[in-house]
Amino acid sequence: MITFDDFKKVEIRAGHIITAEKILDTDKLLKLTVDFNEKDETGNAKPRQIVSGIAAHFPDPAVLVGKTCMFVTNIEPRTIKGHESNGMLLAVSTEDGKFSLLEPNESITPGTLAK
Repeated sequence: MITFDDFKKVEIRAGHIITAEKILDTDKLLKLTVDFNEKDETGNAKPRQIVSGIAAHFPDPAVLVGKTCMFVTNIEPRTIKGHESNGMLLAVSTEDGKFSLLEPNESITPGTLAK
């Protein structure tokens, strides 16, 4: 069990999926490009790459493009099968195979912090 203070450290933000593609030679992994409304030092959009093990639920990853979902955004970067991941997609699944992404309603802007 974690403390409430530990939980408060987790940064959960809405992110808009710009691209989604299968990572070759894997059964589970998708590479997502996600907009969190972040900018680089010149003011240009700076989307993040996120690797997620949800490919079995999305045989056509293109259906993810345009969705706004919830992500942990302050987790340390991790390299998975040679691809750097800069966040973690939040989803739920059941033992009998039900699966759902955590999606806010359409009025939530990318980058919005969960409170």
